[in-house]
Amino acid sequence: MKKILLIACFLTSAFAASAQNPSKSYIDKFKDNAIRIMHESGVPASIILAIAMHESGSGTSKLARTQNNHFGMKGKSPVSYTGRKATHSSYKQYDSASDSFQDFARIMTERKQFSHLADRLNHYDYKSWVKGIQRSGYASSHKWGAQVLGLIHRYELHAYDEAPDSVKAEQPKKH
Repeated sequence: MKKILLIACFLTSAFAASAQNPSKSYIDKFKDNAIRIMHESGVPASIILAIAMHESGSGTSKLARTQNNHFGMKGKSPVSYTGRKATHSSYKQYDSASDSFQDFARIMTERKQFSHLADRLNHYDYKSWVKGIQRSGYASSHKWGAQVLGLIHRYELHAYDEAPDSVKAEQPKKH
């Protein structure tokens, strides 16, 4: 009886530990995708991950679950399906979360509202990206930038933006 109880306690604690932090699971699931998109687009992986986490509740929002929309992007999606029920939505529907991430990077690099960021910032300067995205009107909340930076710092997402050693060696050191 003690063995069964011990096994049950172990399984319960293991499940609770994995269920406690959906943000870490989200990062593990999407970090490689964000890094790939960073190298293709120049948008920092930390920005992609943190904004997706912020806007979708780390993938738990209804919009992320039903329409694979992790950024709250509006667009033409006249009908989406939640189970058997058809609903109308003003939000874009994507075939996958990866498509949502890709579209976010496209918007950041191609829309005039944001494209100046990609033209003048590198993918190591996540702080300037957050400020620039907020100033360009991505979110109306004055707390948005601080919340996104908070996620980047809490989960050390900036580590995914790190310059390779060869690039670091070429950059002048700040005194």
